[in-house]
Amino acid sequence: MNESQNIEFKQSWRDEYLKWICGFANANGGTIYIGIDDDGRICGIDDSKKLMEDIPNKVRDIMGIFVDVNLHEEDEKQYLEIVTKPYPYPVSYKGIYHYRSGSTKQELKGAALDRFLLKKQGKTWDGLSVPNLNIEDLDDSAFAAFRKKAMRSGRMEEYDLMDDNYDLLDKLRLIEDGMLKKAAALLFYDDPEKFVTGAFVKIGFFREGSDLIYQDEVHGNLFHQVRNVMDLLTTKYMRAKISYEGIQRVETLPVPKEALREALLNSIVHKTYESNIPIQIAVFDDKLEIWNTGVLPDGWTIDNIVGRHRSHPYNPNIANAFFRAGEIETWGRGIERMMVACRDAGIPKPEFYYDGGLWTVFKFSESTDSAQETKKTTQETKSTTQEIENSTQEIKTTTPQTESATQETEKTASQQKHGKTKRMTELQQLILNYLKEHPNATRKELNHAIPHASDDGIKYNLKKMQTVGLLKRVGSTKKGVWIVIE
Repeated sequence: MNESQNIEFKQSWRDEYLKWICGFANANGGTIYIGIDDDGRICGIDDSKKLMEDIPNKVRDIMGIFVDVNLHEEDEKQYLEIVTKPYPYPVSYKGIYHYRSGSTKQELKGAALDRFLLKKQGKTWDGLSVPNLNIEDLDDSAFAAFRKKAMRSGRMEEYDLMDDNYDLLDKLRLIEDGMLKKAAALLFYDDPEKFVTGAFVKIGFFREGSDLIYQDEVHGNLFHQVRNVMDLLTTKYMRAKISYEGIQRVETLPVPKEALREALLNSIVHKTYESNIPIQIAVFDDKLEIWNTGVLPDGWTIDNIVGRHRSHPYNPNIANAFFRAGEIETWGRGIERMMVACRDAGIPKPEFYYDGGLWTVFKFSESTDSAQETKKTTQETKSTTQEIENSTQEIKTTTPQTESATQETEKTASQQKHGKTKRMTELQQLILNYLKEHPNATRKELNHAIPHASDDGIKYNLKKMQTVGLLKRVGSTKKGVWIVIE
């Protein structure tokens, strides 16, 4: 027999071991052997009769619980077995709560104590009520977006989605005793930080030496955060690998969108929001890191997360809303889906670490290293452009019948020089299509016309398309017009 999570050896009895009994009672139960050393050898005790009477009485009087104390003898040496069962309610030792985790005893304080007490009451943090939040305070546009997603996912009945906002929240189990839960504030209030400090996402781009080059913060409800963070990461922070199919430019992100989205949703659903610390995403030339405060389920390690496991969301109310909206599954397959997406894209699988929170690290493959690819692509583009210019000069020296071919070649060369191709991102194409029909449109109108795009994403792509010559603004900000350059 060896020491383990549920077994502790002590050579002799000390009253401080009542703390160990408290820890076992608050966890999964356990046994303390008195008269056995750390190596599992029986050393025996001399006062077994007195201890068999004193220990149960002290446990009862100080902690209000009961333990079984059994006397054993081997090789003419006596030792005690103190068996503690797990208790369904919190047990304290002189007002202090202890907990057995692994092979150690921990004194619970702060947020850890709050989580422990909630768990013993059968509650979760995101299920707590928000006293000063009313249904009228919530954002109607957030409800409209949710209804659209849930209708498309097919995970809610159509007649439930036609209910008013109060009944919809009730169907989502986000109301208790007539009060809105914290999950409702995070999901449907336009400024959840009013009730939950740190409920936002920070993004930063770093160079070698940890120098911060630029950064963004994404605020708003959780659905809004997912959309805007994905938009920023895929259009501003991650540099795509550039390749060409003929004269068409092809952009391949260093992390597949599906894997990146799963990682982001994971961090949002499992974050310990009571920590008041935002989710943090750091992007480098060769990797992307997502960190969120969080705790592993009891007895779990990173191996449990990476392997097959059941769904065990830290915030079940938030997870349920994301599930109904079709954003996540409920089978604990998020990390597996990340792995598969990365494998199919031919990039390294993400790595996971647990250190005061959960780290998800995507390392870019050498073929997608941004600095190398940018340099390589620039050289290839220059080479291709030079070849086209040479061909153009040759064509100019031929017969007049080749004038149209010369003009077409010159047009292609110009496009290559300025990085303009027929291949654009989906968002850029949608923006251009809309501006062709509505040249007086504002950014706000574009945001409404393209609901899956964020305001930051619209702003960034408008500027980018002006830079490469696909779009031109004529006139003032309010009264000007957009000209799409064919």
